[in-house]
Amino acid sequence: MKPSLALLAAVGLMVATPVSAQIVAPPDPDPAPPPLHAPNGRWAAKTWADRIVLTPAADAARGAGVAWRTSIDQTTAEAEISQEIDGPLLGFDAVKVTGNTSPISNENGTAHYHQVRFDNLKPSTRYVYRVKASDGWSEWIPFRTAAASFEPFRFIYLGDTQNDILEIGSRVIRSAFKEAGPASLVLHAGDLVAQREVKVHDDEWGEWTEAGGRAFAMTQQLPASGNHEYVDHILPDGSESRVLGPHWTRQFALPDNGAEGVKDTTYFVDFQGVRFIILDGTSGLDLGGLGSQTAWLDNALATSTAKWNVAVFHQPIYTCARPEDTEELKAAWKPIFDARNIDLVLQGHDHCYGRVSNPAGAEASRANSDAGLPQGPVYVVSVTGSKMYGLNNRADTQPVRAAENTELYQLIDVQERQLEFRAYTATGQLYDAFTLTKGDDNRNRLTESTESLLAIRRCDGAAGPDNRPCTAEIKD
Repeated sequence: MKPSLALLAAVGLMVATPVSAQIVAPPDPDPAPPPLHAPNGRWAAKTWADRIVLTPAADAARGAGVAWRTSIDQTTAEAEISQEIDGPLLGFDAVKVTGNTSPISNENGTAHYHQVRFDNLKPSTRYVYRVKASDGWSEWIPFRTAAASFEPFRFIYLGDTQNDILEIGSRVIRSAFKEAGPASLVLHAGDLVAQREVKVHDDEWGEWTEAGGRAFAMTQQLPASGNHEYVDHILPDGSESRVLGPHWTRQFALPDNGAEGVKDTTYFVDFQGVRFIILDGTSGLDLGGLGSQTAWLDNALATSTAKWNVAVFHQPIYTCARPEDTEELKAAWKPIFDARNIDLVLQGHDHCYGRVSNPAGAEASRANSDAGLPQGPVYVVSVTGSKMYGLNNRADTQPVRAAENTELYQLIDVQERQLEFRAYTATGQLYDAFTLTKGDDNRNRLTESTESLLAIRRCDGAAGPDNRPCTAEIKD
């Protein structure tokens, strides 16, 4: 017998009244010609749930969302949730929640993506949930809501995965989880997949979710969209444009609090004293979404009561690879970052590592650090996957640390007055580390780590830093 709502209230689990399940029509198919592909292959939908990804609500202390995929035999989005206990009767007082189902058709056939949202949860509480497929329920999957006020926590930041996702990128993702321990969140700075390159799009999304496995279902994910989350699109007049690929809105149950006209790919999340603000550089640069996002960004920072504010987007303000920075984004967003004293700006797109602590260069950054002077936002670019770019001619002077031909993951520890940033290579060697300390003036002082760091990794002509050929592509 299912418990009454009164009983659920007594144990602290209240879930919003379920919405009626809906099947949403898919968009027009991707016009790009697919590569050769065997039907009903490894990544075709089955009768069990796969691609389960957990995301936070805007208020991560009181809600979460989950998306998953099934064969078309499962026509409704159904999940169950309960507070976690130490014994085996996890389903004893579980509540069923329904949501939306959306079909998708591609080279792997037709499948159903499902999404539900868990609302009115208790802060700092362990829950378990499971999702439905035609052959039955998934296993019970645990997660924890954020605290209602500040508490220390750790999060993972990953740059582009994009290519060779399962073959190469997965080891970095999995190493990050292994090293991080109880990480609360994972931030992805765009180009999770390659879309528009060499593999079937649906295969790439299968690889990405497999690379994270059940860790993506247990730890809440905050993805930013990159240019490769978009697909080529021919307008009625014959001109070329791009549209968001059909997987994005199905694979991630994201908060609906973003910029007007860009709500599928912009949002913010408040998590234990940190406001994470996710922006869409591709829309801003190519699709007319810059003005709306700029106003929304300013308001998101102006209204933030968080101790720390972090922005995540794809195309970097300060590039480590290209000859020129992303000037349109820099002109629109950097003045807001400066005026609002944002703390960290985490980016991708350039497949190298670069940390700019002071736009005037590494020497100025170190001088300010040594003198205990305030520093503005810290800008970081990193890469997770196999595709590599060569460093530009500023890499020796502007960033404090830079690397090429190097896969990395980053662990960030958040304290009330300090934020500790550590970047590791794929083999777990410390490559960059610094601490931000927030003063009484609400400005940050940056302290460079005194730990031993791995030697600078650069190619020497055709020779790479691992006694193998350099694969870093020069961007011009």
